[in-house]
Amino acid sequence: MRIHRSVFAIVALSLAMPLVAQGSKVSEAIELATAPEKLKPGQWVWDPGAASGGHVTVLVDLTSQLAFIYRNGINIGVSTISSGKPGHETPTGVFTILQKDANHHSSTYNNAPMYFQERLTWDGVALHAGGLPGYPESHGCVHLPYAFAKALFAVTDMGGTVVVTGRAGTPIHARAGGVLAPIAEGGGAALHQPLPDDKNWQWRDDGPQTGPLSIVVSTSDERIVVMRNGEEIARSRAVIEGDRDGTHVAILEKGEDGKPHWMLVGVPGHEGEGHHAVDATMLERLRMPKEFHRRLHSLMEPGATVLVTSASVGAHNSGKQLSLLSAIETADAL
Repeated sequence: MRIHRSVFAIVALSLAMPLVAQGSKVSEAIELATAPEKLKPGQWVWDPGAASGGHVTVLVDLTSQLAFIYRNGINIGVSTISSGKPGHETPTGVFTILQKDANHHSSTYNNAPMYFQERLTWDGVALHAGGLPGYPESHGCVHLPYAFAKALFAVTDMGGTVVVTGRAGTPIHARAGGVLAPIAEGGGAALHQPLPDDKNWQWRDDGPQTGPLSIVVSTSDERIVVMRNGEEIARSRAVIEGDRDGTHVAILEKGEDGKPHWMLVGVPGHEGEGHHAVDATMLERLRMPKEFHRRLHSLMEPGATVLVTSASVGAHNSGKQLSLLSAIETADAL
């Protein structure tokens, strides 16, 4: 009889372990959002009321093993994560959400459950609920606490932006300026110097009219590509005058003063780039055809993401939904 009880205890423990491994069921105190390094494995903070509506951007910091959630550029959540273990490292880069499946099961790992999956690449990298031992242990995905993954799944959109970086540190915030911002840094209308050729651009009027806005500027191709919900809707010749090295991300947010700001994030791991802060002046030195700029400027709102990269975006629209940029599969596949 003792043996039976022991067996029962072991079975009960094994059934309970996945729930424990997948994190706390409730949010920690809001105050911990300002000190995320104090969160223990499996803990998270969620405050969706900080921004009631708008597009969501996810920033995953592999070094700190934390994920930060922004809606309209306002931080609404932070969570501990577990990323890819050695040999299966999670790629860094800027991704769009390609697929959402709340009840996903792996086709590779013995039908393993991957609840609230949000796919980032077609070769198997995703956000989803999973084990959280306090260190990287996945096969490349980003594991989140179960309850946090469920809450995040409910507020993200297809085509939403996910930035995965290492050594990210604290994102830099700067007053929004440049030709893509609703206002210039001084508070007036941003001055745009259009390119002489006003016809070298394309715009799909039948493309998606709503959803997350992602903009890719390729300094090598001198092209700008505009995407809605991960689908290309426009492209044009575009030039950044002067210095234009590095891979940078800028997310338009609504600051505490009610005015638009850029949240600037460095993305290491491309073309030998180390930990560089974004050069916000690149957005002030960006030039494109006048009518293209007018259309694009009218779309800019909090949550819009701008990626400046030396990777190629190709000469034409490929019609595919792919990652904007990753360490494995770069933007030249767009």
